[in-house]
This record gives sequence, C-alpha cells and structure tokens, in this order.
Amino acid sequence: MAAARRVVGKLGGLLLTLFLASLLVFFSRFLVPGDPVSFLLRGRKPSPEAVALVTAQYGLDLPPWEQYVRWVLGVVQGDFGRSLQYRQDVSQVIGDRLPLTLMLVVMAGVIIAVAGVVLGALAALNRGRSVDRLILIGLTMLGAIPSFVGAIVLIAVFSVQWGWFPSFGSGDGFLDMVRHLTLPSIALALVFIVLVAKVTRSAMIDQLSREHVEVSTSRGVSRRLVIRRHVLRNALGPILTVSGVLVAGLIVASSIVEAAFGLSGIGSLLVQSVDRLDFPVVQAIVLLVVFAFVVMNAIVDILEPWIDPRSAAGAGAR
Repeated sequence: MAAARRVVGKLGGLLLTLFLASLLVFFSRFLVPGDPVSFLLRGRKPSPEAVALVTAQYGLDLPPWEQYVRWVLGVVQGDFGRSLQYRQDVSQVIGDRLPLTLMLVVMAGVIIAVAGVVLGALAALNRGRSVDRLILIGLTMLGAIPSFVGAIVLIAVFSVQWGWFPSFGSGDGFLDMVRHLTLPSIALALVFIVLVAKVTRSAMIDQLSREHVEVSTSRGVSRRLVIRRHVLRNALGPILTVSGVLVAGLIVASSIVEAAFGLSGIGSLLVQSVDRLDFPVVQAIVLLVVFAFVVMNAIVDILEPWIDPRSAAGAGAR
C-alpha cells in the first residue's frame, strides 16, 4: 500500500513538473527576439494578404493563452505543430532523427555505467594507494577535456591514424550503426564517466566504513561477498540518482558530438532550429528533454527503495 502511494505521488509530481515545464517552454518563445512570420516569408516582399494567410495558418493571430491551449492539446495527441523550416509536422521531423540520438545515448550510457562504476569501485577498494591516486588523477584530467576536444582526438587517433572506426555518418544497418557510433558515444561519455566514478568512489568508501561491513569482515565473511552484498548494493542509491540526472545531460550534450561526427540527430536539430528560430521544433525538443529527465528521476525514486530498503524505512519514519 505504501509502495502504491509512493508511485501515485511520483506520478502526480511528474505531471505537475511537465505542466510547469510546458508553460515555461511555450511562453519563453515570446521573450525571444524574432517573428515567425518574417522567418516564413524571409527573402520576400509579402503582401498584407500573404502575411494574414501565414499568420492565420499557424494560429499566430490568437491570444497567447489560446495558442498555449491549442499547443498542449496537440502535444497530448502527439501533434507538436509544423516546423517553420522544414514545412513538415514536427513529430515527423523529430521522429526521423530520434532513433539515432537514442542509440547514441544508450551506447554512451552503457560506457558511462561500466567505466564509471568499475573505476570508482577500484579507487574505493584501493583508497590511498597508488591505484586510487592514479585513477583520481586520470579522472581529473578526463573531466577537464571538453566533448568536442575529445571528439577531435578520437577521430585523429582511431579514425585517421589507425582507421579502426569511421569518422562521419551513422552507417546502414544495426551493426554498421554501432561501429559508426562507437567513437561518438565514447566522446559523449568522457565527462560523465568522471561524475559517476567519483560518486561511486565516495558511496563505496562511505559503505566500507559502516559498522555492519566491519562486523561481517571480522566474522570471516569473504571480502568479495561483503563487497557485493553490503557495499556495492548499498552504494547503488547515489549512483542511480546521479545516473537519472545524466540522461537529460546526455541528450543536450549530444548536439556537440553530433556536429563533430556529422550525425543528423536530435542534438544537431536543436542547434539548427535555435539558429533558424524554428520555434515549434525547439519547443518540442526541450519538452522531450524535460520529459526524459523527470521520467528517469521518477523511475530512480521508485527503484531506490527496492534496491536499498533502508531508504523506504527512512521515508516511512519521516
């Protein structure tokens, strides 16, 4: 029953967050300089009739609140309006590019999870030793490398110098796509690996100093079992929390990597749409990023008591 109330509460918070985000995303358009009608009729000398026709076609003559209601009702039905640049439905424009970005984000997420947890665990289990210091120095250097610099270095070494991976395009077919997206996903993951590794190290060091871990070790329980059952499992809470936050960051950061590797994904589409004042596309992508962020955080909050029952007990006590 408590779990059901927790899920319902999270869903309510998710809907409220999306509603507030939709207000912010839609009405921020009116703060940006630029007129959609001028963009649609750029390079021409439109007659008053043409201006009136375009204005009515896109509903720009309606009061802002009525435009918002129409937009929200359309979004609920999967209709984000029409792109000013492509003259197509926004859902179609985004749908053509979304699979590539999702594939890129998933591959980067796997790299971040594996490398971040392994490096953080190695550092925590060798705290104060040369391995720990070496990993911390490496993470500090890695965190100082911008994504576009990492992309250039990867292209120069693995594509130009050794020819192992292509440096441009998304490939044809699943396996070819994986090969084409290997370098972009590594470039996208570099900075985020640092964050996950440091959170993993801190969480595991905290768990290693707990009394129940020391008692288990003193009773002769093998170190591997203690780490798996008590240390790593209890440290998953903070790791999951930071991983949920990373999802939205990956989608936004993908714009730089997609530009460096010539990929036509959501990130590059967002940059182009902002540059060309294609408001319907920008609004749709920003809302999708917010949606991904709040959904991932809701999933993490729901999973956390299952992974660490102490958090649920603490919440119930409060």
